[in-house]
Amino acid sequence: MNKVFKSISKFFKKIGKFIDKKIILPIAKFFVGISNKFKGNGRSFEKILTRKPGLIIVSLVIALGVFFIADTKSTSLIETSAEVLYDQPISATYNEEAYVVEGLPETVDITLIGRKSDVYLAKQLPTNDITVDLTGLKPGVHKVNLKYKKALSSVEYKLDPSVATIVIYEKVSEEKEINYEVINKDKIDSKLMIEDVTLSTEKVYVKGKEATLNEVASVKALIDLKNLVDPSVGEQELKDVSLVAYDSNGKKVDVEIVPSKITATVKITSPQKEVPIKVIPKNYDKIVFGKAISKITTDVTKVTIYGESSKLDKISYIPVYVDVGDLKEDKKYSITITKPNGVRAISENSVNVNVELGDETSKEINDVYLEYENLGDGLTVQAVDADSTKVTVSVKGVESVLADLDPTTIKAYVDLKGLGVGVHEIPVQVTGSDEKVKYSSKTTKITLRITQKN
Repeated sequence: MNKVFKSISKFFKKIGKFIDKKIILPIAKFFVGISNKFKGNGRSFEKILTRKPGLIIVSLVIALGVFFIADTKSTSLIETSAEVLYDQPISATYNEEAYVVEGLPETVDITLIGRKSDVYLAKQLPTNDITVDLTGLKPGVHKVNLKYKKALSSVEYKLDPSVATIVIYEKVSEEKEINYEVINKDKIDSKLMIEDVTLSTEKVYVKGKEATLNEVASVKALIDLKNLVDPSVGEQELKDVSLVAYDSNGKKVDVEIVPSKITATVKITSPQKEVPIKVIPKNYDKIVFGKAISKITTDVTKVTIYGESSKLDKISYIPVYVDVGDLKEDKKYSITITKPNGVRAISENSVNVNVELGDETSKEINDVYLEYENLGDGLTVQAVDADSTKVTVSVKGVESVLADLDPTTIKAYVDLKGLGVGVHEIPVQVTGSDEKVKYSSKTTKITLRITQKN
């Protein structure tokens, strides 16, 4: 009731302000203006106002002005108007534990029709939401009327829609195991990793109509890393973790989940490993004739990499590729370090590489045994010619580099990938650990026989 009186009081205060602003203040300004114009002859103006005929004329003018303004305002207030209140919420009453209701709109639009003053007042007065009472209705299809408690009887209210066709289902429940999904991983330092997540419960109940429950393939706890207060190494607790049900295609399923939110304990680690930088020249065979690389130096020799431990274990160095094609003299390069797959962060983003040249010489390494790679399962291989089990390798580079070259670091091999039973002529490939050396086999191809194992 207090709210109603407050609203009415506000309404009349606004009318008073309107009269003060539109009537009293203009009249006062009018007379002040007249007074200013007659400033030099103020007594004459005063005599006019004190005489009876003059006073009657002024009063008549003021009365006519007030009449026309009041008449205009009152006409405006009694005119019929209509206003629409959009998206007004609906409140349904039914046993939510036992039933599921479909087809009931979430909001309706209300059209208010009546005098402007009444419509204005109706908009100010507090009213209840649109209601629908489903108590006592059994599972099935029903047409129900939406009801609205009128604030003023002088205003006509129209709901759109005013009737809803609904379907009531019995609510069933099913126990489901929950797993988790970590989202917003980019919201924490790339050096940090989520090693493990422990949920406060392993199972929840999903509730809804039976057909909808049959669609639920999984229930996930969404571990949102942006909600971590201070992401750092250690264990942190996340409260009010949302649960979401998904179907087999990964789409959300609208069901009730009990409990709807849980608590998760997040274990944060920062796996890291220090590995060397390895400079690998590209297009080394296109370097200017008669020259070879004598020295490669870098301002960064080691870097620390961060990521999953299982992936870091497979990385022994970070390759940095330098294109030395057509190189004629010593040169410095600034190279951006590319993170290998599985590396989330690296301690250095770039490295400066200095490549120095010298005069090229060559020598031969004899009796380098051939290795066979990528032989298919259930197969065996042998050389057609007994002399094809080893090759002579030619190495080129500056004299000081070749003098320190360890022959055991040279590998000659043939790639048997995709080859089946039969005789094959296969190219010989050679690699070595020193990237300043050019390797090639004197024997470019060998003939091998592949047979089935007995």
